[in-house]
Amino acid sequence: MIKGKAAESPSDSDGPTSSLVAADVANIASAVKASMERVLVGKGNVIELVLAAVLSGGHVLVEDVPGIGKTTLARSLAESLRCSFRRIQCTPDLMPSDITGVHFYNQKLGEFEFRPGPILAQVVLADEINRATPRTQSALLEAMAEGQLTIDDRTFPLPSPFLLIATQNPIELEGTFPLPEAQLDRFLLRVQMGYPDEDEEEQMLVRFSTGSPIDSMVPVIDGNDVVETQKKAFAAIRGREFVTPDDVKVLAPYALAHRVIVKSQARLRGRTAEDVVLELLSRVEVPV
Repeated sequence: MIKGKAAESPSDSDGPTSSLVAADVANIASAVKASMERVLVGKGNVIELVLAAVLSGGHVLVEDVPGIGKTTLARSLAESLRCSFRRIQCTPDLMPSDITGVHFYNQKLGEFEFRPGPILAQVVLADEINRATPRTQSALLEAMAEGQLTIDDRTFPLPSPFLLIATQNPIELEGTFPLPEAQLDRFLLRVQMGYPDEDEEEQMLVRFSTGSPIDSMVPVIDGNDVVETQKKAFAAIRGREFVTPDDVKVLAPYALAHRVIVKSQARLRGRTAEDVVLELLSRVEVPV
């Protein structure tokens, strides 16, 4: 456990207490980021955003084309945090019980047993989430919103920390089921990873020439440390105990754009939700 400033006693504060100060959170985030950057090349900004979601107890939607490291992002995060990791490959024939788990009758014991599904892990990757049917997608809603899972008449608490990273291809739409607005709202951030440039591609070729660095990753912290650091977020990642207007400007497009519905006329003109958020930010005067 990483030690910091002593926590206040429960009688001194009505809110949750923490033994960490902003500098401790920044050190933890820096160590996790450095660990993940051994695998991911040129994705420091994306890593910071995902860490902000982890510390805020939120979930992340990665909207980008295949083959740019979305699965590697989730795996390297889980390895760095010493968290359990499960991957769900979403397809049209995927059933809700394939995600949540199922009670089955054990003939040897003569009773029903619960076989847990992949959602009962700390870091869960739902790959190509929009290829699953709405019925199957709904199996994720309770877990994302309430941190628990109800199957038949039993409710199971999810492990802590719990992070769902979902991916979807924004270009290929055939055979997909668009995520409804209520489900999009359960994602704290929507991010894009983007293609690497020429220098980054060269670094990737050198780094992966002798094998995958993810196989030799060593955890930087564990899940208990993550829970402790969740009492601070993006500002603390950068070593500050306060939030600046620049923090708001950085996070606003990732946190708000997928919650904005753009009119069809605007979409035909090539106007995106990100454009709307950025325009609003430019109009709002910075408080001083």
